[in-house]
Amino acid sequence: MGFVSSLAISSYQFFFMRLSDFDFELPERLIAKTPAQVRSGSRLMHLDALTGKICHYRFYELPEILRSNDLLVFNNTRVIPARFFGHKSTGGKVEILLERLIDFRRALVQVKSSKPLRAGSKITLDGSNLAIEIISKADSFYLVFFPEIGVIPIAETYGHVPLPPYINRPTSEEDKERYQTIFASKSGAVAAPTAGLHFDSSLMTELEERGIDRTELTLHVGAGTFQPVRVDSIEEHKMHKEYLEVGQNVCDAVTACRARDGRVVSVGTTSVRSLETAAENGLAPYYGETDIFIYPGYEFRCVDTLITNFHLPGSTLMMLVSAFANTDMIKEAYDVAVRESYRFFSYGDAMLITR
Repeated sequence: MGFVSSLAISSYQFFFMRLSDFDFELPERLIAKTPAQVRSGSRLMHLDALTGKICHYRFYELPEILRSNDLLVFNNTRVIPARFFGHKSTGGKVEILLERLIDFRRALVQVKSSKPLRAGSKITLDGSNLAIEIISKADSFYLVFFPEIGVIPIAETYGHVPLPPYINRPTSEEDKERYQTIFASKSGAVAAPTAGLHFDSSLMTELEERGIDRTELTLHVGAGTFQPVRVDSIEEHKMHKEYLEVGQNVCDAVTACRARDGRVVSVGTTSVRSLETAAENGLAPYYGETDIFIYPGYEFRCVDTLITNFHLPGSTLMMLVSAFANTDMIKEAYDVAVRESYRFFSYGDAMLITR
């Protein structure tokens, strides 16, 4: 068990950075509101962070870019239907979004209500006689208590797919399948590890046939991933906490990859944050929370190559990819993505960064 603080990387910071350093102009038309027709049919930009060279592919061409001695590291978290609608005893409408599970019956949530809720208040879920009780306010979240059947069973019955706020449309039946990776197995996330959404069964088969190894870890993505950075100096930003599991099997797979001179290819920023947390003092199994904050100046210990989507302006994920390549290269790549009409964010296209 363990916990890694975002303060752990402060010694890697070499220069003062402002939030505006990670901003860019994004036309609304490039925000993907629906998934690609075929998962692996999305576009893939390859950025060589050693030379700055940019190439364009389709995602199903990934096996031709990777090497047979590489290791793909996937996040196998499963998104639960984490958005609830209900009403107070007065009849006022309430919307609840799970942020993070605490245990079987307790969770941190975001609440939309006409008035702040007090401890002891109860919210009856629409379509049921089940009530969620407010325990206390915790920063910008509420700590709540679910009925005895538990958070996840209630979510599976009464919850709705928690699409990101920038996909401003009602959820559909398609979202239940497409806002979930094909290898999702451990329930607990309230947002998808979106780099993994591009993989389908045919692509996985081809990767296996080419001898490209894979392993899985778990990081339950919280709704805090969509929280904006509200400070100008990014060193002052406080990251949200998320639960992760990096097992011995992952450590063994990474060790074997290193022994054959392969590259550790992280599928998504969640896998990066998990591996780097587990590698803080030498790679070892890790079960616990992290709020690791990776921004330019960070020295990567484990990850060699990154597959990721195109991220929100000014987000911590923009800062992470800027740390992996460098800020100028990422700005140039994003300028190219806009000019070439790549699709952005969760349902958008992908980027492969090698270095």
